[in-house]
Amino acid sequence: MAEFKIPVTPASTNKSVRFPNDLINEVESAIRGTNCTFSAFVVEAVRVAVDDLKEATKEGQRP
Repeated sequence: MAEFKIPVTPASTNKSVRFPNDLINEVESAIRGTNCTFSAFVVEAVRVAVDDLKEATKEGQRP
């Protein structure tokens, strides 16, 4: 059985970002019925994009 650890919320900074309305609608549609917030979705999407860029750089590719 895994040991329970109290989760730690990472430090964060508030940023204002403008999204095209159609993209907002697509994200809201994707998260509807889930326990995911718009912010959490965007943070995860950015993490994946940054990881992809790092991986491409390691492989000598230029994004």
